[in-house]
Amino acid sequence: MGKLARRSLRHRTTSFTATFLALLFGATIVMACGGLMETGIRNNTPPERLAGARLLVAGDPRYSLADDEKHKAKGLFPERVELDEALVERVRAVPGVRTAVGERTIDTAVTAVAGSTRAPNAAQAHGWESAALTPYALASGEAPTGPGEAALDESLARAAGVRTGDRVALTARGTTAPYRVTGIVRPAAGRAVPQATLFLSTAEAARLAPRAGTVADIAVTAHPGTGTAALRERIAAALHGQGVTVLTGDDRGAVEHPEVVEGGENLIAVAGAFGGLAVQTAVFVVGATVAQAAGQRHRELALLRAVGATRGQLRRLVLGETLMVTTLAGAVAWFTGPLAGHWLYERLVGTGMIAETVEFRQGWIPAVAAGGALLLTALGGGVLGAWRAVRVRPAEALGEAEARQRWISWPRLLLAALFLAGTVALGLVTALVLEGPVAASTAGPTVLCAAIGFALIGPALTKAAAAVLQWPARLLGGVTGRLAARNCRARSIRMAAAVTPIMLATAVTTGMLYLQTTVADVSGKQFTDGLKADAVVTSAAGGVDPAFVDRVREVPGVGAAGAYVTSTGWLERPVDHGQDKRGLALQGVDAGSAARTLAAPATAGSLTALRGDTVALPEATAHRLRRGVGDTVRLRLGDGSTAGLRVVALLADRPGYATALVPVTLLAPHTTSGLPAQILVRAADGTDPRTVVDALRALTAAHPGLAVTDRDGVIDGHAHDTRAQASVNYLICGMLIGYTALSVVNTLVISVRDRRREFGLQRLTGATRGQVLRMMTVEAALVTAMGLALGTLAAAAALVPFSLAATDGWLPSGQPAIYLTTAAGALVLTLVGTLVPTWAALRIRPVVAAKA
Repeated sequence: MGKLARRSLRHRTTSFTATFLALLFGATIVMACGGLMETGIRNNTPPERLAGARLLVAGDPRYSLADDEKHKAKGLFPERVELDEALVERVRAVPGVRTAVGERTIDTAVTAVAGSTRAPNAAQAHGWESAALTPYALASGEAPTGPGEAALDESLARAAGVRTGDRVALTARGTTAPYRVTGIVRPAAGRAVPQATLFLSTAEAARLAPRAGTVADIAVTAHPGTGTAALRERIAAALHGQGVTVLTGDDRGAVEHPEVVEGGENLIAVAGAFGGLAVQTAVFVVGATVAQAAGQRHRELALLRAVGATRGQLRRLVLGETLMVTTLAGAVAWFTGPLAGHWLYERLVGTGMIAETVEFRQGWIPAVAAGGALLLTALGGGVLGAWRAVRVRPAEALGEAEARQRWISWPRLLLAALFLAGTVALGLVTALVLEGPVAASTAGPTVLCAAIGFALIGPALTKAAAAVLQWPARLLGGVTGRLAARNCRARSIRMAAAVTPIMLATAVTTGMLYLQTTVADVSGKQFTDGLKADAVVTSAAGGVDPAFVDRVREVPGVGAAGAYVTSTGWLERPVDHGQDKRGLALQGVDAGSAARTLAAPATAGSLTALRGDTVALPEATAHRLRRGVGDTVRLRLGDGSTAGLRVVALLADRPGYATALVPVTLLAPHTTSGLPAQILVRAADGTDPRTVVDALRALTAAHPGLAVTDRDGVIDGHAHDTRAQASVNYLICGMLIGYTALSVVNTLVISVRDRRREFGLQRLTGATRGQVLRMMTVEAALVTAMGLALGTLAAAAALVPFSLAATDGWLPSGQPAIYLTTAAGALVLTLVGTLVPTWAALRIRPVVAAKA
């Protein structure tokens, strides 16, 4: 049978190529998503600036609250978790430690002083004592030793246009002061540090640190001969209970780039979600393609049964052919999978989802997982596709090969019922249980459940659709239209094989794209409705001086101004069992201006009472906690500290966007910068906002690092960030859409190739090539219409519940052009996949084709 399988593949190049491409692209996409997941799990970030430190001690960024086994809240602190400065001495006393340096990290902006028009250059400042642990060395000048002195790295000095001895304006901690450049530092050869860096004296760095008495991390070097693992255990034991983590190897890079921790979590989530969707899509496409390719050989297998082949021999024949194709596709995918994964990785780095310092890693595990899943699918599809011809008696098999009208079975009906029931269940969960953007998490599974359910009962749906569509086909297509309509009804089983991939392509395209446009539209509307400010003042150095708010209020035409900052927290007492690992969004506001700069209507209490240790809770959250105005709660803030707060107001609910308000003076010190991030400004009644914006820009012109953005600019910036985040989903969706489009062409080519005998008989009875082509054009239009209708229904099963949950409407947001383009693309693919192989089949002489 092995020899026969090899010969069969050599003479069936069309079905072989279709199966090979389905397997290859499926394995490639699944492996690419697996590589992204492995990259997120490993999250390797080699240290750059602190490569000289053997170990790094940092605050543990992972939050975990578990009041019992049933209710748990876990997440990542959004702010840097600072360490008590006293811990430096404790680490220094650990046996085996040679040096322990408490590092301070300050966000700054550097501008040349002497009338320069250069834009401020963002940089990070550190104390000179940490320079010994870095690859930097003085290229000129000397180290900073006192206030008003700084040493700049070479690239930063070049960008600012300064040299040793020049003066620069350094913005840090919300204020700007002149500094003398005492030296220029340069990294050692081959030790590039992309982050712009400058060094201050130890005392100056301590003065500008976000919080007094704390350090960002502790860099440790060891005595020669000291084992890293043993030293790590000793340091961890010495600091037990202090909420720290001791990092070695590539994990040290997370201290320099704390964003990689959250980026790794996000990458795992995205790769897992789309990897699961890719696996389901690949299994669906591969199984359908292999089953159709095997099913097209029904007559051949029936003939082998009639001449004496046993069931076991035919099974081995089909399995041998499938295994050969799968092995070849897997061998090629072993190379294309990592290439596709690295290409995706670079695109994600470009969107900002992954830090460029994270190393892409793809080992053998994703390859084996993808190959194993598709191998089982391919073998299962091959066996199922030839099941009827293998099981029936030889005399019956030849007749069955011609008629092939039986498709229904109890297992098939049961599976269809289960998948359609799952579709209904997921839709109800989306519409009735989930709120806001979270409801999008069930959309992908809902679409695929509906598509699989429809595919299992495809022949029945195809026959019903053909009965409806036959009248316009007959009316518009004449004789060829009537023949095409009759073909669709008579060949409902085979026609269903062509309709299914079009349905899947339509469902994935419209479902995923309209899902993204709806999420973006809802997010933009929530942001726009929540912002009442006419202008926003920001700083390139990470925060604004709270005292600058008073100067903004004195600007003519300003009606209200207040400092503003955002973060995340977790309710710990009482525990909010409705919160997840993302926690509760927090906004730090000024009590006197919050009502005029933000749209946060209070349903109880007053926002003017937001002073001291107070909080305004969303109404739904307060009801879950059984708390009201005057009650107290305990909140875990974004830097790991806790605060007992008194509830002074309840806020109107925004499903999916629950946000609590706290005083900015309470929240800002517990952020990474330690300062408010923005100043929100509202023009006085009757004053043109543009006049206020111009006046604010004139005020900030004398303060390097400060910038003013009008309301439209803020909204456009938020929309740009939303599009950047959505581009990740568009990218991976595009790969899935391309894969399903390939399956459409594959299926149609196999289906049309099997009809060469039919075309030959038609031409022998008087039909011309043009008439056959017109008949196939009408059939292609009918197949497209059926696939679009079923695909639209499958997409609606996810989009309608999501729209109800997110927008309170039935229809998703997005341009009609998305659906029109999808329909046009489906029609073009169907016509190409139908007419090109038909034209090739018609080149065969009718007598020869009729005997095929």
